[in-house]
Amino acid sequence: MHGKGYGMPSSHAQFVSFFAVSLTLFLLLRHQPSTQHHHNSPPRSSTITGKTSTATNNFDPLIYPTYRQSSLLERLVLSLLAICGATAVAASRIYLSYHTPRQVLVGVIAGILFALLWFMGTSWLRTEGWVEWGLDTYLARLVRLRDLIVTEDLQDAGWGRWEARRRMMVKGKRT
Repeated sequence: MHGKGYGMPSSHAQFVSFFAVSLTLFLLLRHQPSTQHHHNSPPRSSTITGKTSTATNNFDPLIYPTYRQSSLLERLVLSLLAICGATAVAASRIYLSYHTPRQVLVGVIAGILFALLWFMGTSWLRTEGWVEWGLDTYLARLVRLRDLIVTEDLQDAGWGRWEARRRMMVKGKRT
């Protein structure tokens, strides 16, 4: 027996494989950086200028000066790094004698399969309108659920809002 009874499959290998494949699928297939206006989108939050943006992923450089769309090459590199990290974690489980190669292999295969199933399932829910239906339910609206996975860069939008508040505070101190 390896280690102190670590079992089948390796949960570490399963998790990192799931994460790496999910991230790769998201970055290469679902994430669509675009500066095109989508007039069907509902208005989003107000900007510093007081105007409301209705563009999906359309960040005005004057409002969000740090925002730059990620290129396909950057997304490929990030995906490759995630896969390399997952490989290193899986290999370390064998190297440290926590698992046998078979336990790690089964964990990796399970992680990949579940990532593919999750991606296909959520893609189907999104294209068939079930996500929108769920977001329109009373409970979802009560707890203010939103689906921003492909319509807003959360990190940069948060940074832009923080900068806007900071500028307003600095502007208020000058007057």
